[in-house]
Amino acid sequence: MSATPRRPDPDALLALARQEGRGRLKVFLGAAPGVGKTMEMLAEARRRLAGGSDVLAGIVETHGRAETQAGIGELPVLPRARMPYRGQALEEFDLDAALMRRPQILLLDELAHSNAPGSRHPKRWQDVEELRAAPALRSGRR
Repeated sequence: MSATPRRPDPDALLALARQEGRGRLKVFLGAAPGVGKTMEMLAEARRRLAGGSDVLAGIVETHGRAETQAGIGELPVLPRARMPYRGQALEEFDLDAALMRRPQILLLDELAHSNAPGSRHPKRWQDVEELRAAPALRSGRR
């Protein structure tokens, strides 16, 4: 007897498509500055990198803390974009580079940050929304 392959359940396929429709977002919350949000994010990122995930530090705000800088460890870091503003060069998250790089996991600190004038979005959380909607980041593949 030959085994006939079973047809996939259409409802299950639709549910999977809805689930994969946008990138996933994990937010690390804390009650006050300095309580360890960024350190916990970095610790999880290092665990994921060690487990074989493609991890990229998009923006990690160290606020001058040596411990936070050390927490980045061996994580690959996305260079910041330089934005000219009133005779200065401001450094910001490089949204286009992140979209081209397509990591499985992208670290972005300080979601309430106001981006420099001339950026595509006024706030970093809006950059995150664009990243989540991008087909390139949905698959989790490079």
